[in-house]
Amino acid sequence: MIDISESVMQFLLAFTVAAPLVGAAAALLPAPPGLRGKSPDQAVLRHGVTVTGAVLAAALVLTLGFDHGRPSMMQATTDVSWIPALDVRIHLGVDGISLPLLVLTALLTFLCALYSYFKPPAGPSPKAFVALLLVLESGTLATFAVLDLLLFFLAFEMVLIPMYFLIARWGGEGRQGAAWKFILFTLLGSVVMLLGLLLVGLKAGTFDMLALATDNGRDLSTSLQVIAVLAIGVGLAVKTPMWPLHSWLPDAHTAAPTVGSVLLAGVLLKMGTYGFVRIVLPIAPEGMHVLAPYLAAFAVVGIIYGSLACLALARAGAKGDLKRLIAYSSVGHMGFVLLGIATMTPTGVNGALFANIAHGLITGLLFFLVGAIKDRHGTADLDALAGTTGAALYGRAPRLGGLLAFGAVASLGLPGLAGFWGEMLAMFGAFQPAEGLSRPAFLTYTAVAGFGTLLTAAYLLVVVRRVCMGAAPTADQPPLADVQAYEFAAWTPLAVLTVLAGLWPAVLLGLTDPAVQQLLAGGKS
Repeated sequence: MIDISESVMQFLLAFTVAAPLVGAAAALLPAPPGLRGKSPDQAVLRHGVTVTGAVLAAALVLTLGFDHGRPSMMQATTDVSWIPALDVRIHLGVDGISLPLLVLTALLTFLCALYSYFKPPAGPSPKAFVALLLVLESGTLATFAVLDLLLFFLAFEMVLIPMYFLIARWGGEGRQGAAWKFILFTLLGSVVMLLGLLLVGLKAGTFDMLALATDNGRDLSTSLQVIAVLAIGVGLAVKTPMWPLHSWLPDAHTAAPTVGSVLLAGVLLKMGTYGFVRIVLPIAPEGMHVLAPYLAAFAVVGIIYGSLACLALARAGAKGDLKRLIAYSSVGHMGFVLLGIATMTPTGVNGALFANIAHGLITGLLFFLVGAIKDRHGTADLDALAGTTGAALYGRAPRLGGLLAFGAVASLGLPGLAGFWGEMLAMFGAFQPAEGLSRPAFLTYTAVAGFGTLLTAAYLLVVVRRVCMGAAPTADQPPLADVQAYEFAAWTPLAVLTVLAGLWPAVLLGLTDPAVQQLLAGGKS
């Protein structure tokens, strides 16, 4: 790690959040003559790579300058008055909980911009596409960096419009209906969430998340905390998404362009679970204590439901869409994250945060791979891909088949890869939940979640068998392009980080654990 002054750290964090917005405005302007390249479209796509690359570089330098000896302390903090009448402040900062999510967002957005430079999505002019991508990045980064409840809400909502247009204008079949469903679900949930945030802020006399976390709900009655958790939790649960508020997700993923699916699964779903950890757990602990068993119950139902839906899509003759299958798998995986949070223990919450990062890496890679398969075959229909004997991807495009198999075994939680640790820690937390929570109920949830891991392995292995294996290709079959150089560039970081996080989980847990311990202790070290 390197020694960086606090003022430089503040600048780096502010730059990371604000630079994409400036870049989005610049993307809509004509390119200077010397930077146009072969065409204006190429110039604006290169602009997207440049801006997201600069943001990723700033996030990495911020990580190097982060004091890893004190990850529970908010660092690179900026706190200036914005709307004095409402006591709303531009309050930014990162700790061991938010830093990994900040870097994950910057990385995935850069990889999406790089992929789009070589393979632009079919649709209108790339200018609007790049601008929307950058606005989406700025809103997501701000969500993980802001420390004011109202600013959190604004950042949380900022991502909705860009994602709506990415689906509606650059998506595939059924994109209009999927985009409307996405925005209606999330907007309705957010209205309820805003009421909960206002209730907490006005009753406590401040919207400052650090002050509220330190107070630990002492100024809020138990009944008010329960109402706040219900209201805030609905908005967060829609974005997560938690069963039964998940129905917008499969349609959105199926219709979205490849990079839209990567960002939706890899980044946007994390905003909901992050809100549970950053806002609900420390600010309304008694209300969370009352509702935690119900949250855990919904979580494990989601695990089983998502897995059974995937099994139904994977079977022969079901006409299952591969993108839709991966979308339903996210419902199950995010169920483990919610289960970990519901335990209200350091073990469970650390597992939830680890599973968040692992899901972003692995599912981001899977959506890239499924998008590439759809581009090559013209369809993501599993029956059309597999035919009667299997798609034989190992024989026709061995690198692509190998990467798909790698992503599948990482997603099912194979030990040694990133998917294993988060789900295991979430179940460990449920095995011994926080004091006062019903241990028999959580033991039941643990058993159900464990059965869900078996179902997850079942449907992913069926997918690998049907897509990767099969009869050797015949001479009359058209050749299938294997992984291209730009695809290697976009996918390799995700595969490498999946392995590294699986082999050295202590790197990530060393960041999150002190921050989680302090957060659950009410801001006390």
